[in-house]
Amino acid sequence: MIRAEALRKIFYDKKRGEITAVDNLSFECRSGMILGILGLNGAGKTTTLRILATLIKPSSGTAFINGIDILKDSEKAKAQLGFLSGDTGLYRRLTPKEIVRYFGELYGISKQESDKRLAEFSDRLSMGDFLDTKIDKLSTGQRQKVSIARTMLHNPPVLIMDEPTAGLDILASSNIVELIKRAKSQNRSVLFSTHVMHEAQKLCDEILIIHRGKSVKSGTIDELKIETGMDDLDRIFMESVRNAQ
Repeated sequence: MIRAEALRKIFYDKKRGEITAVDNLSFECRSGMILGILGLNGAGKTTTLRILATLIKPSSGTAFINGIDILKDSEKAKAQLGFLSGDTGLYRRLTPKEIVRYFGELYGISKQESDKRLAEFSDRLSMGDFLDTKIDKLSTGQRQKVSIARTMLHNPPVLIMDEPTAGLDILASSNIVELIKRAKSQNRSVLFSTHVMHEAQKLCDEILIIHRGKSVKSGTIDELKIETGMDDLDRIFMESVRNAQ
């Protein structure tokens, strides 16, 4: 599972000085659970996910990935997760097939097994037409599909996904949603951020709304409806952010 404990991240800007991107943030995403993080641009969602993925260190606090402290043993924690981010680069001169094989080797997966798993992702995400096309020739949506295959290739017990359906068409987005549901059924922990409210309402067991790096509302959809007296997640989100201004 994922457990964040009082995470705080401060950046320093020459003009603006000290900027608190994540402010005393604590939450939990258990095995077999999907937790959605919602927030406006600049709310601290991506910074939080990058901390959990061990890409940046928190200024204070810590987090645990399957019981492993990300500060004390970041490499071991990293091996437990798959991380998808919009700014995760792909090697532009390689093809999707070559990229998956390369990352398969990094994960200790044989070429044969990598090809088998890629074939499964190809079927689910309709990638067959561009598996042998270089990345720099692919559309944004096609690159996103390659990134998702790379992220989930090694069957990690924890998935951290920053806007996984960004840039995808309706059919591809639906396929990603099914992959996330499948991960939950396999008892994995799934943490993802999204701006698509109906996607969050349909998928998530629990919601965490953050604003200016702080948690302003959290709970199941039903709990949030009861607490706010509202039936629509869009309204719940906007009212929560407005009240936190």
